[in-house]
Amino acid sequence: MKSIYDLDYEQMEQAALDHGWKKFRGQQIFQWLYRERVHAFDDMTNLSKETRETLKQEFELSPLELVRKQESKDGTVKFLFRTADGALLESVLMRFDYGNSVCVSSQVGCNMGCAFCASGLTKKKRDLTSGEMVAQVMAVQEYLGNDERVSHVVVMGTGEPFDNFENVMRFIRTVNHDRGLAIGARHITISTCGIVPKIYEFADMHPQYNLAISLHAPNDELRSKLMPVNRAYPLEELKKALEYYCRENNRKLTFEYILLKGVNDRPEHAKQLAAFLRGMTAYVNLIPYNSVDEHGFRSVNREEAMKFYDLLMKEGVRCTIRKEHGGDIDAACGQLRIKEVRKGTGQ
Repeated sequence: MKSIYDLDYEQMEQAALDHGWKKFRGQQIFQWLYRERVHAFDDMTNLSKETRETLKQEFELSPLELVRKQESKDGTVKFLFRTADGALLESVLMRFDYGNSVCVSSQVGCNMGCAFCASGLTKKKRDLTSGEMVAQVMAVQEYLGNDERVSHVVVMGTGEPFDNFENVMRFIRTVNHDRGLAIGARHITISTCGIVPKIYEFADMHPQYNLAISLHAPNDELRSKLMPVNRAYPLEELKKALEYYCRENNRKLTFEYILLKGVNDRPEHAKQLAAFLRGMTAYVNLIPYNSVDEHGFRSVNREEAMKFYDLLMKEGVRCTIRKEHGGDIDAACGQLRIKEVRKGTGQ
């Protein structure tokens, strides 16, 4: 059965018209879902009993079941969900001074095969629907209760968002809509490892959402070893697409760069990274590596991270070192899901 979360605002209005109802009925349903955050169609008390029965026959509400929850001392919470077809997926709540951010998964498994990432330990089973992505945010909002709200969303969990482009865009429209969760466009970030054709398509939409690039290496030889996507879309092609995005949208780019000890953290790598970024309005988010046993990579320590940071700053590159979240739980992306899959409790 289709989740009602799969419908964005315009689709909800159209669904109302298709049932012979007034468009306003779709608007009411949308507000019941996201403003009132009801748990059952019968809670939509200003709808007729007949309308509620129709909704129950054609739609389900949340398509996710909570399997496990891990809470860190720093306030980070990792959620493991099971879908109706038995697939497992993760979401993460991260608390910052500026608000509560949810990291959302976009696929079951991942085909990008990045050498350092737990998500790629299992191949992609399927794309998540927009409703399954919305349901992740709704579940985290329910955990927070009425006194706090989800203020930021990052599509950086398991999967490559631009490999599930249409569903991700529909998901974002719902959480951004002022009658939905009303999360501001500038508070929504989509991350891609570099699917060049979709970067052009995204640029042509002239979005207000933030774009982040998972770079992790400053030259083709190293990046192709770490990230197979670079073999299809090498750095020169990626940079052309990003320059086009910047020209079309006049927006700042974020580059994610996981520091792998002895792999991509040398002085020459900092200089190559600065050269790649030249001409773009961008900053680099340096990320301490969350170790995954199967991969054997190691993280740099704080002093080593600061050396790389200082080298970039001297080259005129604005950067930050991301504060580690959830270090006392299965913090790496996909790590909790992989453990559960290996126990045989999901796919």
